[in-house]
Amino acid sequence: MACGWLPEEDATPTPKDVEFMALTLEGQHGEHAAEVAEFFASLHTHRGDAGRSWAWAGVAERVRQRERQRLHAR
Repeated sequence: MACGWLPEEDATPTPKDVEFMALTLEGQHGEHAAEVAEFFASLHTHRGDAGRSWAWAGVAERVRQRERQRLHAR
């Protein structure tokens, strides 16, 4: 199956997209979700795709924010 994203497309996610991606990673990878997002950010950096790298870095940050919120709620 081919990927629907093209390198020349804008990869800037909406806040809703970031939240969905963070929730999905947390569901699939639990406490490792931020590290998974950082892996994808690094992968895209090495491939020269700054936009997607920035998007994944934003997802990692959102996962960390959600972790902090959960810790403070205890």
